[in-house]
Amino acid sequence: MEKHDLHNEFPEFNEKIHEYKISNTHFRKLFDTYHEVNNDIHRIETGAEATKDEVLTELRLKRVHLKDELYEILNK
Repeated sequence: MEKHDLHNEFPEFNEKIHEYKISNTHFRKLFDTYHEVNNDIHRIETGAEATKDEVLTELRLKRVHLKDELYEILNK
């Protein structure tokens, strides 16, 4: 299973991601939350952690929403 790190998802924004992690507290909080959710999904998908399908679906939806919000900030 592929981990969906932001640097892999948005390689064109690598410099901005680094800059915003340092200078923008709102972006940093979203970034950290995105990576926590992404890591949770990865553990479930690789079988390291068991859960109900509904929980995995909710986590995936949360990741998409966070990713959309992060993209909006990066694309400004």
